[in-house]
Amino acid sequence: MKDLVILFDLDGTLIDSTDAILDGFYHSFKVKGFEFNGDDEEIKNLIGYPLDTMYEQLGVPKEEVWDFVDQYKRRYREISLDMTLLLDDAAHSVELASKYARLGVVTTKTTQYSIPLLENMGIMKYFECIVGRQEVVNPKPHPEPVYKAMEMMDVSLDLYDVYMIGDTKLDLIAANEAKINGVGVLCGYGKIEELSQYTTIVEENSLQAVKRIINLKR
Repeated sequence: MKDLVILFDLDGTLIDSTDAILDGFYHSFKVKGFEFNGDDEEIKNLIGYPLDTMYEQLGVPKEEVWDFVDQYKRRYREISLDMTLLLDDAAHSVELASKYARLGVVTTKTTQYSIPLLENMGIMKYFECIVGRQEVVNPKPHPEPVYKAMEMMDVSLDLYDVYMIGDTKLDLIAANEAKINGVGVLCGYGKIEELSQYTTIVEENSLQAVKRIINLKR
């Protein structure tokens, strides 16, 4: 029996959906007639947070946020498969991890978009569970998504070593709060100075992270 569980974040950890996300935001701004005075980096710095939080941080009035989210999702549904790529070595990292561990995904992206993306990229078969935004009340950095994944996989910390691989502080804070091991990666949106505040393990990408975890278990 495998006594190791690895939970992966998606955006910036396994996949690059930056272009699709930016397109979705600018589309919603245009449709809603919102004058956004920021730039791409301002949006990218918020990736990992729930969409409603992102819109509020970008200046959309709270009472209008969900109308913007709706426009974003309509657009994202149309473009996500064509505008999302697997990060370098991501497929290899998941395949390697599956030989040593049980795998799950913990993301703030909604499951209805996550599953088709993973299926389109040929790696959905490796994951036992996908925990997205609609599966929880409190998204990352709250530990609830981690707890939900462990519940769905029937995993307890007295029988398993559980790791969370992610590219932002949200992933690592959630891991710490859930009392599991957090591993940061630099292939996404987080910077080493920030990630290092929440974990002692930061690797270049998910493949290096998986290799590090396997070595720690040996």
